[in-house]
Amino acid sequence: MAGTIRVCDTCRFQSIAGAIAQANKGDTVLVYPGVYRESNIQVDKSLYVVGINYPRVDVQQQGYGFVLKGDSITLKGFEIYDVEQSYVKEYAAVLVRRCTTFVVEDLRIRRAFFGILAEKSSSGVIRDNRISGVYRTEADAGNGIHLWHCKHMRIEGNVVHHMRDGIYFEFVSRSVIEHNHSHDNVRYGLHFMFSNNDEYHDNIFERNGAGVAVMFSKYIHMRRNVFRDNWGVASYGLLLKEIYDATITDNHFIRNTIGINIDGSTRIRYERNLFQANGWAVRILGASYQNDFSENNFLHNTFDVAFSGRETTVRFVRNYWSDYTGYDLDRDGYGDVPYRPVKLFSYIVNQVPEAMVLLRSLFVGLINFSEKVSPVFTPDNLVDSKPAMRAYDIEVR
Repeated sequence: MAGTIRVCDTCRFQSIAGAIAQANKGDTVLVYPGVYRESNIQVDKSLYVVGINYPRVDVQQQGYGFVLKGDSITLKGFEIYDVEQSYVKEYAAVLVRRCTTFVVEDLRIRRAFFGILAEKSSSGVIRDNRISGVYRTEADAGNGIHLWHCKHMRIEGNVVHHMRDGIYFEFVSRSVIEHNHSHDNVRYGLHFMFSNNDEYHDNIFERNGAGVAVMFSKYIHMRRNVFRDNWGVASYGLLLKEIYDATITDNHFIRNTIGINIDGSTRIRYERNLFQANGWAVRILGASYQNDFSENNFLHNTFDVAFSGRETTVRFVRNYWSDYTGYDLDRDGYGDVPYRPVKLFSYIVNQVPEAMVLLRSLFVGLINFSEKVSPVFTPDNLVDSKPAMRAYDIEVR
């Protein structure tokens, strides 16, 4: 039968690593409050390793905190502090290597290089952890939650900040990212590459250096996320780079330099999203086909849509545009006059970025009005044939 092993100053075991070494499969290792100056603690069998009131594991810049190898491992309730920084190895507070059916939850990870790093693992849960680093540049910072070659994973309820990337997926399939808060990271709140059949929903990504990047993936579902206050010369709420067959629904893009930057992405549906107070709500680059925007709110963005490139097919229908000034004589709720979201000035800014200094000038108003009356330079196919007369009821989070 499974037993319980206790670790404390007056217990039989004063070392976490020593208690784990003596434990049998299925045992629970209970660690009582205190400071444990240990590193590279190996958990290589099915165990419950549980901290009571967050005992501190002080790694003292000596490698990893915990190293999990095996099946059916639970690690819970620790503060892990001062993980080693390296330009050669990816030292993490928790390294999960070739594990199946594991749980890493309720950790407080501070002064991390990498927070939680999982390699070639499956059916794991990383939940309700608080992860922070102290580094300020990409070169000397690691990622908060980093998954590589994993499947059937759940990343939920975590708060990650002051890392390089808050959450990083590479070659991860059939996994879910939900209810996380990734903020104030040096680069991306979420970085997502070569990962298929995944979904992320109900997350908040804000004040990150370059926003969120989803790249080289297919069959991705993104819903009810908030992309907010991601500002910078090369920043955006969401970058889509070579994404195929995805849905983006009920998301909020608020006060970003670029709400969504679309590059080489095909068969994407954008429905019931809110774009509010962004520099560019949507910027479309070349080789993007069958991108459909419907029932979205575009509210008070500097530019609703910017377009550069030649080979692109994008359809707008039944969206609400705060700049629309048309009328609805048949009272069906949609404007009788089509709306062209690409302004001439946005076309000029794409060609000559320095022209942005003229943004609020009378001259810009005149050229936008003349192009609206008689379109010459803006794309003929980028038009909303049925613009909504009223904004959709999309709650601001």
